[in-house]
Amino acid sequence: FGEAIASFFRNYVNFSGRASRSEFWYSYLFIIIVAVLMGIVDIFVGNEAVSSLWNLAVLLPTLAMTARRLHDINRSGWHQLLAGFFPIGTIALLIWYCKKSDETGSLNEIQRVFR
Repeated sequence: FGEAIASFFRNYVNFSGRASRSEFWYSYLFIIIVAVLMGIVDIFVGNEAVSSLWNLAVLLPTLAMTARRLHDINRSGWHQLLAGFFPIGTIALLIWYCKKSDETGSLNEIQRVFR
C-alpha cells in the first residue's frame, strides 16, 4: 500500500510506462480516503476549500497514473476520454482497469517506433 502511494507521487507527471492493478487500486483507495477526510474537515470549516485543494493536487497525478494503467493493458492513455461517454465509457474503463497486465508489450513497441 505504501509503495503504491509513493509511486503515485513519485510519478506525478509521468504519463509513460505502466502501473500495475495493485498500484492503481491502492492509489485510488488512498485518494478516496483522503478525500473523505478532507470532506469532513470542510464540514467543520464551513466551506469546500480543503477538499478542493486536495482534488486539484491529485488531478494531474491521477490522470498520469490512469494513463500508465491503460498502458499496462496495452491501451492508449487517451482512452481515459471514454469516461465522458457516461455510463458506457465509464463501464468499459472500469473493466479495463480490472484486467490483468498484458506483458506482450505491443503498445510499448509502437511507442518506441515513434520516439
